[in-house]
Amino acid sequence: MYKKIWKEIEKQGKAKLIKTVIPITNFLLKLGIDLRRKVFKDIINQLGGHIRFVVSGASAIDKKVAKGFNDFGILTVQGYGLTETSPVLTAENENCIRYGSIGYPLANVEVKIDKPNEEGIGEIIAKGPNIMMGYYENEEATKEVLKNGWFYTGDLGYQDKDGYIFIAGRKKNVIVLKNGKNIYPEELEILVNNLPYVEESMVFGMPKKDDLVVSAKIVYSKEYLEEYNLSSQEMKEKVWKDIKKINQNLPNYQHIKNIIVTDEPMIKTTTAKVKRFEEMKKIVHQ
Repeated sequence: MYKKIWKEIEKQGKAKLIKTVIPITNFLLKLGIDLRRKVFKDIINQLGGHIRFVVSGASAIDKKVAKGFNDFGILTVQGYGLTETSPVLTAENENCIRYGSIGYPLANVEVKIDKPNEEGIGEIIAKGPNIMMGYYENEEATKEVLKNGWFYTGDLGYQDKDGYIFIAGRKKNVIVLKNGKNIYPEELEILVNNLPYVEESMVFGMPKKDDLVVSAKIVYSKEYLEEYNLSSQEMKEKVWKDIKKINQNLPNYQHIKNIIVTDEPMIKTTTAKVKRFEEMKKIVHQ
């Protein structure tokens, strides 16, 4: 949605104007004067005219996108939870926003970071009246996630000095290199998904001898290909060029060194999440 909004703004030649006005409306907001919905009325009208509040969940929202919608006067916050936690554990609210974070724990919910590493990243665990009693008739699975009253989410994250919680990625998705460095695919995927032609992406560790090579499968938009009259080979070259630009801002061990570029959608769940295991099987047997 955000990409399409900006594409239309650029098409109308208003990008420079909008980028100039946003800092002004944000400054006035600090003084208690909120003109955003009046100034950006045309953009809001394109979204139906009445949208005022967006809650993002299920997967991470890029902080640039969250800030972008707030800049237009559409309150956008991020929440986090699981089915097993009924389902919300933490959330931002109108007075508690830190872009990229999942906010604070809800009332009566305790959340902490278990066994943080040197970067402060550990498993997110939670305790509260909203935590499930267990998996129905599955004691073994219950014991894996419920320990001493704490629910182990399987998500990795950290907490900043002000108490805001940030997710790094799923514990089972972490790429552990031979040198001991940990790479969180979801963080790299956000950077890749920012590219204007990317429909979806998956960052993974491609087995090579006794180590893993940081790799990415990237699905590009057919519309982009047609709009700019590019061949599939030219598209792949463009993707490589852009990936190298992303790499320039990352430490060496996080560099994406192998890519698969396609217009074929990935295998997904009913909630539109990529089935990483299925995709990996497909990639390895190609």
